[in-house]
Amino acid sequence: MEQTLTPPWYTQRWPWLLMAGPAIVLVACGYTGWIAFSQQDALVVGDYYKQGKAINQDLRRDRMAATLGVTAAVRYDAADGKLAGRIAGRDAGAVSGPVLLHLAHATQPDKDIRLLLRPAADGTFRIGLPMLERSRWVMLVEDERKTWRLEGQWLWPVEREIALHPAQ
Repeated sequence: MEQTLTPPWYTQRWPWLLMAGPAIVLVACGYTGWIAFSQQDALVVGDYYKQGKAINQDLRRDRMAATLGVTAAVRYDAADGKLAGRIAGRDAGAVSGPVLLHLAHATQPDKDIRLLLRPAADGTFRIGLPMLERSRWVMLVEDERKTWRLEGQWLWPVEREIALHPAQ
């Protein structure tokens, strides 16, 4: 009687090869779950009704900016760390007093930047600004009394400067 000894299953290559696929999927699933739950979603708005009502007020402010002929040109010099530009209106008194500039990060509200600009008599301004992250920024320029506003999308550093005009 001749006996053939079969080696144990764990010394064979095929069971390990067959188990590798599901093991890789389990590791990838765990990593994807960690990514999904480790960071808070910043895109969901809690009070959507209140923001919806605010849209109508913003439309009035857009029309006021068009009536006053307010425009803005802004550029960022990364080497100098300065944001500079010019805010002008059709009439000399259209832009008077401080101006608020809000740079909103496309997806992360904690990276938003708010600046108070004090334009010179000719409308020019220059203010220090920390290094901007490569991103799409939503720029909002408005007067301190919030009677008019200009808004636009700025893809920095692809676009070195942005020109804002009133929405029609």
